Amino acid sequence: MSVAEKISVPGKRNFSRGVHPDDKKSLSANAPIEVLPTPKSVLIPLSQHIGAPCKSVVSPRTQVQIGDVLGDSDAFVSAPVHASIAGTTAAQTTTTLPNGVHTAAIPITAADEQGLTGQSLWEDIYGGNWQIDAIDSYKPDEIINLVRRAGIAGMGGATFPTHVKLKQNPERPVDTLLVNGCECEPYLTSDYRLMLQAPDAIVSGAILAARAAGARRILIVIEDNKPDAISTMQSATRDTNVGVVEVHTKYPMGGERQLIYAVLKREVPTGGLPLDVGVVVVNVATAAAIARAVLRGKPLTHRIISVTGEGVRSPKNLLVPIGTSYADLIEYCGGLTDDAVRVISGGPMMGFTVADLNTPVTKGTSGVVVLTDKQVRRMEETACIRCGRCVESCPLGLIPTKIALAARAKDWVVARRYYLTACVECGCCGYVCPAGIPLVQLIRAGKAAMPKE
Repeated sequence: MSVAEKISVPGKRNFSRGVHPDDKKSLSANAPIEVLPTPKSVLIPLSQHIGAPCKSVVSPRTQVQIGDVLGDSDAFVSAPVHASIAGTTAAQTTTTLPNGVHTAAIPITAADEQGLTGQSLWEDIYGGNWQIDAIDSYKPDEIINLVRRAGIAGMGGATFPTHVKLKQNPERPVDTLLVNGCECEPYLTSDYRLMLQAPDAIVSGAILAARAAGARRILIVIEDNKPDAISTMQSATRDTNVGVVEVHTKYPMGGERQLIYAVLKREVPTGGLPLDVGVVVVNVATAAAIARAVLRGKPLTHRIISVTGEGVRSPKNLLVPIGTSYADLIEYCGGLTDDAVRVISGGPMMGFTVADLNTPVTKGTSGVVVLTDKQVRRMEETACIRCGRCVESCPLGLIPTKIALAARAKDWVVARRYYLTACVECGCCGYVCPAGIPLVQLIRAGKAAMPKE
C-alpha cells in the first residue's frame, strides 16, 4: 500500500476540561445491529448536509430502485441524495428537520419487491471481502469522485460533504487521518456496534480516505470504555499500516478539536479547520461508507442508528433506510413507555428535541434517545452565581455564561467579544451549571439571531 509504515502511538491520550456524564450505554451496547424491515414509505430530504441543498431530478410517480439519484446540485459543497428503498415517488413536499431546518423532500412508497432485505442487505452494505490489496489501484481524485457520487456526508452528526474534506490542498498538506470511533455522547452505541460487527469495512475506508487526502499516517481512535472494540479493531488492522489509539473516556472526546489535541497535541485555531494543522478526521461509519462507495460502487442509502433511552421499551441498534420516520423506529423497538416525554435526535448533550415523530432519518442521524418525565424535569433557573464551573468544563476555554447572557440580552458586541461563534455547543457548560441556566440553548439561539458582520 502507498501509505507509509504503521506508526504506533503509545499511552492513553487526553485533553483538558470536559465532563464525565453517566454514559447510559449499557441500555443498547449488547444489542447486535438488526436490519429494520422495509418501511411502507420513506421521506428523503433534499438537504442532509452542510452546503447547497439538492434539487430534485425525479418526477412524481417515478419508479425508483435502491441507489437511484433523487436530487443533486452543481455546487462543490453539496452531496447528492438517493432512494433508500425501491418504490414509487410522490410529489415533492416539505419537511422540518430536528434542527429546525425546513427542506424539500421526496416521498417514496415502497414496492412489494425490494430485492435486498434482511441479512442479504447487511452483507451488501457491510459484509464480505473488502479487497484492501486493490486500494493502490485507485487514484486520489478517483476516490474523491466516487465518494461525491455516493453522496457521503459526515455520519458522526456534522454532515460536512466528505469529498470536500478529502480534497487535497497543496497549501495545506495533510499528514494524518484520524478515524473517530470515540462515540462520546451518552446512550449512543451505533458506532460501537459497527466496530464490532464490520471492522474490515472501516479499515478499508480509512485506507481509501488517507490515500485520497494524501495522509501517510492513519489512526483509529477509540475511548477506553470500549475495550472489545479496541481489541476487534486491533485484530482487523494487524496486517495493515493502520494504528489503533486508546484515549481516556471523557466528553466531548469525539469533537474534532478535542480528538486532534488529545492524540497529536495539535491545537486547531479558533475559526480554523483540522486541515490547518495537517489533519483530516472521519467518523467510523463514514469510513465504512467510503469503502462501499469506492470498492462496491454503492451510494449512501442506509445508516446504523441507536434507538435507546429509558423511554423506549426495547432499545436496539438498527440498520435503517435513510428517510425512515422516527415513529417507525420507535414502533419497531416496542413503542414508548408510559412515562416517556421527550424524543431526542442524536445524543442528550448535543441533540435536538423532535417535535414530530414523522420526522425522517437523515445521513447525520446517529441516534434516537427517548427520555422519561423524571429525567427531563428542569431545575428552576436562578441567577448566575459566578461559580466558574462552566469555564472549568468548557473544552475550548470559553466563558459560556458571558456568551449566553449576552445572547439573551442581544448584546452582540459582548457576544462577539467572548467568541459566540467559536462555541461548538457541546453542552458541557449546561451540564454542570448549578443555576439551571439553559446556556447551550441561549448560545444556539444567539448564533441564529446575531446579525452577520
